[in-house]
Amino acid sequence: MKSRLDDFKEYREKMNERILNLDHLGIKRFFNLDTNAYKEGHLDVKTKELLGLVASMVLRCNDCIDYHIIQCVQAGWDDDSLMEAFNVALIVGGSIVIPHLRHAVETLDMVRNQVN
Repeated sequence: MKSRLDDFKEYREKMNERILNLDHLGIKRFFNLDTNAYKEGHLDVKTKELLGLVASMVLRCNDCIDYHIIQCVQAGWDDDSLMEAFNVALIVGGSIVIPHLRHAVETLDMVRNQVN
């Protein structure tokens, strides 16, 4: 049975391909900026993904939360570290982040269950 996480990954890949095939220079440039922002630099990729996760929670973007949790797990963040990041997002964003905190915890559980 496919999970919402499987659906997310499939939809994201399908639509990103569709969007990039539109061959719009501005859109391609934005996607390129996004990709390059998470590459190794003065900060390592692992740290950048954690920053992306916290920002996504504060901005209340569940798709972004899902993406960054997947990336954070692949980068090697443990659950205790991710919970601290979730707490930072909650403190910065306030109580309106709580529904997205629920979503993040559920997504983390799903990712961990797929990995194990």
